[in-house]
Amino acid sequence: MKLALAQLNPIIGDLEGNAENIFEVCKEIKDKEVDLVITPELSLIGYPPKDLLFNPLLYKDEKDVLNKLSERISKLSQNFSILIGIAEPTPDIEVPKLYNSVVILEKGTWRIVARKQLLPTYDVFDEKRYFRSAEKSSVLNFNYQEKLWKIGITICEDLWVEQNLQKEKILGEDPIRSLEKEKLDLLINLSASPFIESKNLLRQRIAAKAAIRLSCPVVYVNQVGGNDELIFDGSSFALNKKGKLQYELPAFKESVGLFDISSLTQQPSISSKYPVSQEVLFRALVLGVKDYARKCNFNSAIVGLSGGIDSALVALIAVAALGNSKVHAILMPSPWSSLGSIKDATTLANRLGINHQKIPISNVMNSFNDVLSNTTCGIPTDITAENLQSRIRGTILMALANQKNHLLLSTGNKSELAVGYCTLYGDMNGGLSVIGDLYKTSVFDLCNWIDSESSSSCRNDFFLPKTREIIGSEIRNKPPSAELSPEQLDSDSLPDYSILDPILKGLIEQHLPTKVLIEKGFDEKIVHKVANLLKNAEFKRYQAPPLLKISNQAFGSGWKKPIASR
Repeated sequence: MKLALAQLNPIIGDLEGNAENIFEVCKEIKDKEVDLVITPELSLIGYPPKDLLFNPLLYKDEKDVLNKLSERISKLSQNFSILIGIAEPTPDIEVPKLYNSVVILEKGTWRIVARKQLLPTYDVFDEKRYFRSAEKSSVLNFNYQEKLWKIGITICEDLWVEQNLQKEKILGEDPIRSLEKEKLDLLINLSASPFIESKNLLRQRIAAKAAIRLSCPVVYVNQVGGNDELIFDGSSFALNKKGKLQYELPAFKESVGLFDISSLTQQPSISSKYPVSQEVLFRALVLGVKDYARKCNFNSAIVGLSGGIDSALVALIAVAALGNSKVHAILMPSPWSSLGSIKDATTLANRLGINHQKIPISNVMNSFNDVLSNTTCGIPTDITAENLQSRIRGTILMALANQKNHLLLSTGNKSELAVGYCTLYGDMNGGLSVIGDLYKTSVFDLCNWIDSESSSSCRNDFFLPKTREIIGSEIRNKPPSAELSPEQLDSDSLPDYSILDPILKGLIEQHLPTKVLIEKGFDEKIVHKVANLLKNAEFKRYQAPPLLKISNQAFGSGWKKPIASR
């Protein structure tokens, strides 16, 4: 039996566009003797559709699109069948009113063949808001060359049942256990599993457990592409019945892979070609920016370039995602901007070949001082004056973005967002926060990798400069500073990032109490200071732009803390 793994990049809600994408896959493989095409979870509407699922007209449109797609494919060829993920209305009025389902299209018709059992409601997931759980596992009886194949069909989380490998498991029946008695010939999993670092290996290990338990091959097809804050890496694969990797599609790339099930028992296992370490983070962020811009109808981006490492990294990612002709950099020096930073920002812009313009803000600062000097507040000083500079820059960037329909990319990192070392309506302005899930130390690590020989494959793939540093040692080695007051350094207000970031990781990603962090050896005063800063900055994060999620706990839809709390 020959399978086609269709690793697709849908646009959420675009039923007709996503159906056309599926049809194009069918056109591509129609003469290649394929028997079954497999697409990802909710491939017709895209994942996650969120509250679009509350639109009652959606399901009439979905049914119409399925009917048209079935007819078009039957005219194209009647030799293969297709598995497609859909949202299926329930026949009653109880809520939730939907199943997360899979249909099979064959010979001009379609029918439901599977429903999701385990519905994730943690981190960024909220499926129980929309779907109800299926009551049993699904087996598809598939006729192939006068043999009846028994194919188990699971949907994403239904595979995640290995408590010794996972940190947690959803309460409910184990879908794999109920399939053990079926003596399956094949298990298929349709997924929309977001990227976080090292998750691909975990997926393969969990799928391998299922292969061994069921004594059959496992085929895993995952969505690819960026949808809002989430990045899907694809990395679809097939394992033999011993759980050994036999086939793998590339990460972060829409693609279609063909292979014969019989080959899964004949070939030796292969090694995963999944990108490692810093490369995987860079490719994920590039895809996130590229798809956010494309799916939100932005053709270009604008970045405030300060000469610091954060804005340098964001500008580079934007160039890799959109091309240098589509990225515009604005330098906005104040009286406190060092000549070195202005030079570094200009040098970087020239290296990247991006349009750049210098707009000094000293006169605007003086105008605000004149206006405010006649109020009860008087001329701004200290943090008020610092924030005013940031807001002037943010206003200029937003004006340029509005005027030219650029996507404004925010350049703040996770450490700054965590402790509130950022200004509302200033440097927090933007349509997308590119590195808002990267700690400052991770920003340095990623930039050091970019300027090393190890990044050569990424440079080639994204048409970046090949023979020299891109970020530059001047930017990478300078002490972090917002340059909002004379000789200011981040370390004047914050612990060194090498101390701050491990504490933040403990508080944010591990949810450790301050007492535990102190017991681990962190300074008590610093721990309490950081914890208070984290709590007090919650109101800022509620108003921050969406950020690209790359960790297991990012700020955004998966971080739900109260603002008013004690």
